[in-house]
Amino acid sequence: MHKYTGADNKPVMRAPYDPFNIHHMNPTNHTPGHYLKRFLLITGLLSFAANVQSQSVAGKTANTHISILINQVAYDSRGPKMAIVRSDVPLSDLVVFQVRNSADNQVAFAGKLTKGVAVEDWSSNVYYSKVLFSALQKPGRYKICIPQHGSECTSYDFLIGDKLSGKIAIPAIIGFFHHQRANSPQELEADQHILLFGSDKRVDLHGGWCDASGDVSKYFSHLAYTNFMSPQQIPLVAWSIANTAEKVPELLRQVNAVQDLKNEAIYGADYILRSLSPEGFFYMTVFSYFDKDPNARRVVGLLADSKTTSDYQCAFREGGGMAIAALARISQWKINGDFTSAQYLAGAEKAFAHLLLNSTHYADDGKDNIIDDYCALMAAAELWIATDKISYRDQARKRAEHLRERLSPEGYFIANDANRPFWHASDAGLPIIALARYLDKEKDPKSRRDALSTIRRALDYNLKVTSAVSNPFGYPRQSFLYHGEIRDGFFIPHENESGWWWQGEDARLGSLAAAAIVGGRLVYSGTAAWGVNRELAGYASRLIGWIQGCNPYDICMMYGYGKNNVPYMQSMFGHGSGKGGISNGITGKDNHSDGSGIDFKTKDNGNEWRWSEQWIPHTAWFLQAVTAMSSN
Repeated sequence: MHKYTGADNKPVMRAPYDPFNIHHMNPTNHTPGHYLKRFLLITGLLSFAANVQSQSVAGKTANTHISILINQVAYDSRGPKMAIVRSDVPLSDLVVFQVRNSADNQVAFAGKLTKGVAVEDWSSNVYYSKVLFSALQKPGRYKICIPQHGSECTSYDFLIGDKLSGKIAIPAIIGFFHHQRANSPQELEADQHILLFGSDKRVDLHGGWCDASGDVSKYFSHLAYTNFMSPQQIPLVAWSIANTAEKVPELLRQVNAVQDLKNEAIYGADYILRSLSPEGFFYMTVFSYFDKDPNARRVVGLLADSKTTSDYQCAFREGGGMAIAALARISQWKINGDFTSAQYLAGAEKAFAHLLLNSTHYADDGKDNIIDDYCALMAAAELWIATDKISYRDQARKRAEHLRERLSPEGYFIANDANRPFWHASDAGLPIIALARYLDKEKDPKSRRDALSTIRRALDYNLKVTSAVSNPFGYPRQSFLYHGEIRDGFFIPHENESGWWWQGEDARLGSLAAAAIVGGRLVYSGTAAWGVNRELAGYASRLIGWIQGCNPYDICMMYGYGKNNVPYMQSMFGHGSGKGGISNGITGKDNHSDGSGIDFKTKDNGNEWRWSEQWIPHTAWFLQAVTAMSSN
């Protein structure tokens, strides 16, 4: 996901409106819908009318410009359900809403808004009130209505259904990854004999997935030179697909996606093993240079501004750890692709042994940090599960202990051996997911207690920092280092180690939602949705809702679904935006170096990729989140 975008050459779905243009009202168009629960009595209607007449201006809906923001794709029947009413004055908590059946307009549920509040970091002139209707569980199509003195404001239609998020999203996401395959004739021909940067040696690295809707390069990871920001890319996709295949087999049968999912995982495993060098390291990046000539592609390491080097060997944190984890996990299916399942496992073991000796040599600063710890933990845990070897158990326990030691007194992780908080625009939830996967195998009581304590403290921190300020959407906040000072904020600072990378953070949201459910079941199990307590269920639900349209820009980041999507982005070799893929999303305000404010642009002189571009980690993490929601 680099600084590149193609020309828009397809019709766009309705462009998002400026959320701070308060004089816009949502139309009453109907797309995915609502179901509703209890009828509003005549006395309630009379009470509502009396309330509106008697309230102060701040409590009225008449002459107040309002709009309703919803999850435009689906609400799960048993899950928390929230919409947001946006207004130009703070609405009173006496204002009534109705949820109506879209088919017959009958009221199925009614309640009162929460008092309107501003998010001061975004704007002091826009107010948000919550519409809470979790008790409505009956499957169907609905809409939210707010009466307004003879008229009413009405939301889009929306759907409620059993495990509906997973039933819709999982097949769509598998289709998206199939679309992202680097399998055009040009790519296949070029990548079968691609040059190593600075060498006359050629290797066969055909296959894999293109990184983004604007970038046909292929990455195990990038941003390696930053040391603390490296995301997990192709190996994360393969592991995430394998995880879904194992966690929700019955749902996959219901939506006829079992074979497609397994085929995609095997396709990923084949590329990962093909990328394993004879020496035992993985090649990190096949870079296109954004050149239409496929023969310009090279195997490279990357610095800022797309400068290329021969530093293409993956450390644990540079895709190596997750590549080992994916191969080891998929090897247990005993399914062959271009390679055999035995070769997948042998490759994973060879790479792990190599990285134990060489990972720090490949790392740009020559030493381990938190990303190495959670990626090596995932690798060791999967190898332990696959082989039952004591050596992998010991390595997994070592890395789990490192994560425990990295927790600050406040509850956030420390990334390095100094005082830099761990914040990550893509993989913020991966430490918890790695610990949870390790606990699938670990039976030792003390080791389990320590790992569970780490998960609990990390989740407590996520909830605490998120709720520390007015935050009606529940957007996950984070601690970061800015100009030598530790701050808390909604979005990552634009001034960071990369020098330029501050795209939307939908992968972070998906990772934290997955961590809240998967980790929450281990330390805060409950009778609320998805097997966790009410607080964590609400937290996860709000993050998924934000991605699917319940955000200040009324835009669904899942392309081809919901009412409003980001514009189509064209790429090379027939690639471009794919249905079911997740776009980058919303950021801090452009030109705010500390990440403050809020922004989403569909046009920005070629820089609109920061918000609009699809990126495979966003979609991989969203897959993990909806899988977690569907597996209980």
